[in-house]
Amino acid sequence: MNSQKDSTSGHLQHPITARAILKRGREGPVRGGNPWIFSQAIERIEPALVEAGALVSVHDASGALIGMGYCNSATTIAIRMIAWGETPAIDELVARRLKSALALRNRFIRDDTDAYRLVNGDGDGLSGVVVDRFSDVLVVQILTAGADKMRATIVDALNELLHPRSIIERSHGAVRKQEGLEDHIAVLAGEAATETIAVENGIKIKIDFEHGQKTGYFLDQRDNRTKAGAIASGARVLDAFCYQGGFSLAAFAGGASKVVAVDTSARAIEIARQNLELNGHPASAVEFVHGEAGKFMAETQNRFDLIMLDPPPLARSRGDAERAGRLYVELNTVAMRALAPGGRLMTFSCSTHFRADDFIRAVQFAASNAGRNLRMLSHLGPGPDHPVLLGHGEGEYLTGLLLADL
Repeated sequence: MNSQKDSTSGHLQHPITARAILKRGREGPVRGGNPWIFSQAIERIEPALVEAGALVSVHDASGALIGMGYCNSATTIAIRMIAWGETPAIDELVARRLKSALALRNRFIRDDTDAYRLVNGDGDGLSGVVVDRFSDVLVVQILTAGADKMRATIVDALNELLHPRSIIERSHGAVRKQEGLEDHIAVLAGEAATETIAVENGIKIKIDFEHGQKTGYFLDQRDNRTKAGAIASGARVLDAFCYQGGFSLAAFAGGASKVVAVDTSARAIEIARQNLELNGHPASAVEFVHGEAGKFMAETQNRFDLIMLDPPPLARSRGDAERAGRLYVELNTVAMRALAPGGRLMTFSCSTHFRADDFIRAVQFAASNAGRNLRMLSHLGPGPDHPVLLGHGEGEYLTGLLLADL
């Protein structure tokens, strides 16, 4: 019988004692690799009352076993699969998933990089779990009730696998609230660490664990920052919504002639300045603007050869999608007007609730508004350390375009 470690004591408990039976004809998506089972696809759960986050075996309408997941009947995504077919005990499964995740990253993470995503939730078979690695510090996000029950198991396995200096948890946000969980910020193992220095593509970056967004840094843009640096030579560059200056650093390292970086966060700009100094550049090497990027682009008389437009999520729920569409059109319109003849634009949406084709359509409207005839050089997305299950389109969130003026 499969079992799960207690999240505080570390002792094995909670064997699978519940079964979820799907409605006839509703097993197709999950058999096709989608780990999310919505409440309306479930015929019944036996017994009917199951603790939030409890492990359940999942069966089709005929009773045939599909696999194992954890259940929270109070949420729309009632079951999140973590294994298909016959499954081992949960501690063995977690250790196996983490070992596989590390082996995958070791195949493509550059030698001059020690900042990357080690676990990307469903894409690595651990729904609700995110682990980012920054040098010898691991930052964990545990977002769901089922993942919450695996906390001690995850920590034990990470310690065994990597022996990090510190494992920090920074679990917060809308998903935890939907799951009925409070925010949880804690040192899970090792020493307390408020910051560290990591390396991305040979560039040093300061990671602020106390005040930084999410786990401390946005690792999903690492490969796109490399692409920006590769096309920045001699360019006048605008880094809109610069956060801690990742794109600015890459552009400067790539030989940009001038870099302007804009953000509303004074703290983020200060860390961006520190990042410049970490890499041997004076803080004055980049012109930082504390303000709204959209307003800056609309009002500036300068024209830029390369613009990176990476706003925060503009659609945090499905109800925000229409408004987000209008905002993406507005932002991309002013960005295109600030683009020099022959310039290039890297534009992104990280809104889970705004589809990639809708984003492309918004950018097309913006080009029409701006009177620009742009060529699409490539689609952009996160690096391979952010894998998504083939059958799980809902796991995709970052979409981008590299455009060039005709």
